[in-house]
Amino acid sequence: MKKIMAFGASNSKNSINKLFANYAASQIQNSTIDLLDLNDFEMPIYSIDIERESGIPEAAYQFRKLIHDADGIIISFAEHNGHYTVAFKNIFDWLSRIDRNIWMNKPMFLLATAPGPRGAQKVLGHASIDMARKGGEITGVFSLPRFRDTFSKDSGIQDPEINLIFNEQLLKFEASLIQVV
Repeated sequence: MKKIMAFGASNSKNSINKLFANYAASQIQNSTIDLLDLNDFEMPIYSIDIERESGIPEAAYQFRKLIHDADGIIISFAEHNGHYTVAFKNIFDWLSRIDRNIWMNKPMFLLATAPGPRGAQKVLGHASIDMARKGGEITGVFSLPRFRDTFSKDSGIQDPEINLIFNEQLLKFEASLIQVV
């Protein structure tokens, strides 16, 4: 059974991206889901001065251990002014101080959603590049536009054409998990 680490890259208590990441992970057969909440990994805002004075926070090592233990990773990115949320960026920065290969060559399914028509495509573009540069094996990428109109907690993606694209990307991610030794 494969272990999937999933999270919404937001610290919002009602994050649509956390909901979407959980939904995507739940679609993978024969797997267990470790759904993370970024609020459980609060750390000081990264600075070289804090690192020199106090070292790397234990929460960063805990997050890294969860990456290590996962067979695959699903992240759904919230977009704040076209970029990562501060909560995600801070974790990302601290993790990069432990090892530049943050994602340990794990298969990754990168998602994004937003209430608007672009579905957080800008941040997803950044993430596709950044996660690959930091050791992620990007095997699927998907943006869901107009979240409140196109998604249901009970039945998932409502638009058949969009759902088809999602499932194509999900299958690529699932296939990469089979190759994980």
